[in-house]
Amino acid sequence: MTDVTGAPADVLHTLFHSDQGGHEQVVLCQDRASGLKAVIALHSTALGPALGGTRFYPYATEAEAIADALNLARGMSYKNAMAGLDHGGGKAVIIGDPEQIKSEELLLAYGRFVASLGGRYVTACDVGTFVADMDVVARECRWTTGRSPENGGAGDSSVLTSFGVYQGMRAAAQHLWGDPTLRDRTVGVAGVGKVGHHLVEHLLAEGARVVVTDVREDAVRRITERHPSVRAVADTDALIREEGLDIYAPCALGGALNDDTVPVLTASVVCGAANNQLAHPGVEKDLADRGILYAPDYVVNAGGVIQVADELHGFDFDRCRAKAARIFDTTLAIFARAKQDGIPPAAAADRIAEQRIAEARPGA
Repeated sequence: MTDVTGAPADVLHTLFHSDQGGHEQVVLCQDRASGLKAVIALHSTALGPALGGTRFYPYATEAEAIADALNLARGMSYKNAMAGLDHGGGKAVIIGDPEQIKSEELLLAYGRFVASLGGRYVTACDVGTFVADMDVVARECRWTTGRSPENGGAGDSSVLTSFGVYQGMRAAAQHLWGDPTLRDRTVGVAGVGKVGHHLVEHLLAEGARVVVTDVREDAVRRITERHPSVRAVADTDALIREEGLDIYAPCALGGALNDDTVPVLTASVVCGAANNQLAHPGVEKDLADRGILYAPDYVVNAGGVIQVADELHGFDFDRCRAKAARIFDTTLAIFARAKQDGIPPAAAADRIAEQRIAEARPGA
C-alpha cells in the first residue's frame, strides 16, 4: 500500500477537500511489477462491510480517478442502504485502459490490496471488469463477488437488475395512474445491452408497447428480429421526443437527464437502469417542475447489487428475486415521502438512505 508522501497537490486536494463528503478511508494502490495503479474508496461501513464494484478506466489524471472513486463510493452507500442490505458503500477504480494493460498479474496484485483490508471492502464487477476478472481477483481475495457459477459466484447480474427496474416502473405506474400494470403503455428504452434487452422482455410480457434505440445496430437488430412489434428509432434524441411516450428508460450512459434533454422529454415517467442519470444537481427539480415523475436510478437498478451481496451467503436466485421485488414497495415509499415533504423523489431517496445510515452509526 502506498502513502500520500509526495503526492501531487491536486491529488491531495481531491482527497481532503472533495464535496462528496465524509469518506472513512481511501487507499492508494501501486504495484510496479504489474503496472497496477488503483484507488479504493470506502465511504461508510456503518451498515456493514463496504460493497461496490471495481471500475477499470483510462482516467486522464490521478485526481480524476480519486474523484470518481469518491463519488461512486458515496453512491454505493445510498444504493445499499435503499436496497435494505447490511453493507456500506465502497468503490475501486483501476487507472488505465483495460484493453492495453489488463493482465492476470495486475488483477492478482489488485486482489492482494483488497484482501489487505480484511473484509472492510467487498468488490465486484463494474465498467471495464467482468466475471472472468473477478475469478482471477478471487484467487487472492475471498471478499470478491460477481464470480462465475463454477467458481462459487452467481454470474451475470443483468437479469435481476432489469427485474428491479421493471418493478420501479410498476411502482411509478401505480403512483401516477393508480394501477401498476404497464399494458398498453408506451415505453422507450435507450440502450438494449445486457440489462436493456432483459427489460424489453419484461415489458413485452406485460403487454407494453416498446420503442428502442442503441448506438450498436446489432443490439437493436437482435431485439427487433426476435420481437417484430418492437419499433426502433435512430437515436436517443428521437426517442425522448417520441409522441405518446409514457415512460423513458435510460439504460446506457450516465448523464442522460440534463439541460438539453429534460426540456424536450415527452414521457411522464423516467425509470431506467443507467447509473448517475442526473447530469448535475438541480435536474431533479427541473423534472418535477415539468411534472415528470423520476424513479431514482440507484433505487430501481439495485437488483445487481442485491445479487452480488447474496453471493456472500451462498447464492439463491429465488431469494434474490424476492428481495429485488421489494424495489416496488421501496419506490412507492419514496414517492410518498417526496409528496409528504414537498421535494423531488431523488431528494426523498437521499433522505431515507441518510437516515438509515445515520441510525446505524455507533451512538446513534
